[in-house]
Amino acid sequence: MLTNVFLVALGGATGSVLRYLASLALVRWMGAQSPWPTAAINVLGCFVAGLVLGRLAGSPPDHALRSLLIVGVLGGFTTFSAFAGETVLLVQRGEVLGAMLGVGVSVVLCLGGAAAGHWLAA
Repeated sequence: MLTNVFLVALGGATGSVLRYLASLALVRWMGAQSPWPTAAINVLGCFVAGLVLGRLAGSPPDHALRSLLIVGVLGGFTTFSAFAGETVLLVQRGEVLGAMLGVGVSVVLCLGGAAAGHWLAA
């Protein structure tokens, strides 16, 4: 377990730095007021999560690799990628209703949480 914790920490630091660098580059290209840099990072993270999870599918579970890449690197890069990857896995397992409920609840509650936090801070 301690090894996986270390891998998550290492991957998270790497993903966070990658997100920072990607954000700098995208803001220079698209502008600081644009929502597109964040959207681009989320899409890229989801794409990479799909690639990694797709390559790992059908293989014996490699918890160390998953901890490093999915939880760590992509979690540091964008938590949206974990959300999207897990939703895709649910759909692939035939748990479409659970996947759609998860999407709906996550979007509504996350937006509500952000609004509530913003309201409380004001």
